Amino acid sequence: MHIFVDADACPVVDIIIAEANAKEIEVTLVKSYNHFSMKEHPAHVTVKYVDDGADSADYRIVQMIQKNDLVITQDYGLASLCLEKGCFCMHHKGFRYTKEKMDQMLQERHINAKARKAGYRTKGPKKFTEEQKENFRNKLRRF
Repeated sequence: MHIFVDADACPVVDIIIAEANAKEIEVTLVKSYNHFSMKEHPAHVTVKYVDDGADSADYRIVQMIQKNDLVITQDYGLASLCLEKGCFCMHHKGFRYTKEKMDQMLQERHINAKARKAGYRTKGPKKFTEEQKENFRNKLRRF
């Protein structure tokens, strides 16, 4: 197993790195060049940078993953593609994406996008809490 992280806006990267290190699992962080950093990472962590284009990180992750890898993302579209390739997918809030729930999630995303395009405001995410980080850590450990 290998863990791939859609890392541009992921608030739990440090948790993923620490937990993967404890289990000797390789981690690949995929980021756009806009999020370039000189930060040093442990030996089990690789950082792949991609162009800033829409969905560039998603396409790169889909190219690299193999069956039974774990992908951590908040992007429902990416999760859907990864599930089709036989991967496990988890949101940074700790829930696992499943094929059974994916159609509903993508439908809701589409409806919200249409509403925003029509000028309506939709709710954005609330601030990510320490409690949510611990919930993610526990779910990742169980996984």
